[in-house]
Amino acid sequence: MVRTSNARWEGDLKAGNGKVKLGSGSFEGKYSFGTRFESGPGTNPEELLGAAHAACFSMALAAGLAKAGHTAKSIETTANVHLEKSDAGFSITHIDLVTVGEVPGLTAPEFQSAAEDTKKNCIVSRALSAVPTTLNATLK
Repeated sequence: MVRTSNARWEGDLKAGNGKVKLGSGSFEGKYSFGTRFESGPGTNPEELLGAAHAACFSMALAAGLAKAGHTAKSIETTANVHLEKSDAGFSITHIDLVTVGEVPGLTAPEFQSAAEDTKKNCIVSRALSAVPTTLNATLK
């Protein structure tokens, strides 16, 4: 199975701009120096990475809970991807995952344990294992 996305950049770094689109056609957005390193309108690679991580985490946590006999009513995850400049240049320095679950019949410690396991084992978490990641998991 292969998933495809495409990005096109035109011009130099500061004055140029680009467009990113998903192979499925479900998303297309503009990006630029301003959207990545300032607060301009549009998307950026870190935001897209965060969306992928949040989506994977929510899906994997729901799957793990269901496998343990607890069907989630909802799992909502936000991924805060931190892009920071150091002497070596810009880097993604850490990711904060914040997840809230509504899972009937589950205790807070059980939810926390399942969330911690998911943080280590969801597909995108494993791919991003070089980036320090924190987790804040709350059961409604």
